[in-house]
Amino acid sequence: MKAAVWVEPYKIVVEQRPVPKILHPCDVIMKVTTTAICGSDLHVYEGRLPVGSGLVMGHENMGIVEEVGAGVSMLKKGDRIVVPFNVSCGHCRNCNFGRTGYCTEVTEGYAGGAYGLGIGPYDGGQAQYLRVPWADFNALLLPPGKEHEDDFVLLSDIFPTGWHGLSLSGFQPGDTVAVWGAGPVGLMAAYSALLRGASSVYVVDRVSDRLAKAKKLGCIPVDFSKGDAVDQIIAQNGGMVDRAIDCVGFQAVSQDGKTERPNAIIDSLARVVRPCGGLGIPGVYTAFDPGAKDEAAAKGNILVPFGLMFGKGLTLGTGPCNVKQYNAQLRDLIISGRAKPSFVISKTVDIEETADAYEKFTKRVEGYTKVIIHPNGW
Repeated sequence: MKAAVWVEPYKIVVEQRPVPKILHPCDVIMKVTTTAICGSDLHVYEGRLPVGSGLVMGHENMGIVEEVGAGVSMLKKGDRIVVPFNVSCGHCRNCNFGRTGYCTEVTEGYAGGAYGLGIGPYDGGQAQYLRVPWADFNALLLPPGKEHEDDFVLLSDIFPTGWHGLSLSGFQPGDTVAVWGAGPVGLMAAYSALLRGASSVYVVDRVSDRLAKAKKLGCIPVDFSKGDAVDQIIAQNGGMVDRAIDCVGFQAVSQDGKTERPNAIIDSLARVVRPCGGLGIPGVYTAFDPGAKDEAAAKGNILVPFGLMFGKGLTLGTGPCNVKQYNAQLRDLIISGRAKPSFVISKTVDIEETADAYEKFTKRVEGYTKVIIHPNGW
């Protein structure tokens, strides 16, 4: 099969790999119909996560069940499914409490597992086929056919993650919200805020076509290259906001757009939120950053304005999304026509074009906000 494989920083190749096999009775093999490139994939692409050469990329995956393990009882060949980026067992303590992003069974010595990110021994789905472990638990069944394909693939990560970021902040209908980052997850957080009844939503970025998408949604775009984003929001809002969401993470940059400052967003969130408001941080922060600019950041140690946060009585929620906590409900919003997250998709490519798409995405080339791939054609 064809697969997009990470070789070294800034180098991905499409090569022939063996079709994955059933390794456990609870596995299925999925023929991938649609997969996507995520901002989290760029952390791998740029060498900012400790992964080994040869990893098959891709954690946003959907497709058709091709082969079923002997222990699988709820799926059959031909079923259309989407799988969370989290790999989870379904029976550990954390899974039983709905914390599937922190499964203690899937990765030795670590809570959590994921396809194509080097978190556990799980190749990704930017390939023609994918092995899905614990498939009865992990797979979300979809209506047959091709309808809503571009929407459903986003149930694997970014739509639930945007929704999750809002929930982490303690959001309530009527709240004012500021979202840092107008990439795919940031746009999903902003969209989720609108769906859930935010009174106003500010979206901060410096890339014009991303800000244009936010404005088209009905959000208020804030270009941080034109001045301090916190000052701009407070001036337009007539005061601080109720909730703020970090959808950027540890590769945040200063106002010049070039100087990396991993605490930049957290600092801004603490300043922009009113006393007793809330911060949601679904943006990725890592305890191991091979490309960090200093020794502290390489170990995930960054300065945060804890005194300001304590003095304002802010609440803070952080961590990767437990996709299964949200994906079935969001699927049903899509089927009913109440949600259409595919507005974020800007480009569709063949698997042979994957390396070029990564290069353009990391350079923020216009039209490459969200790229989807059909590894088996369409």
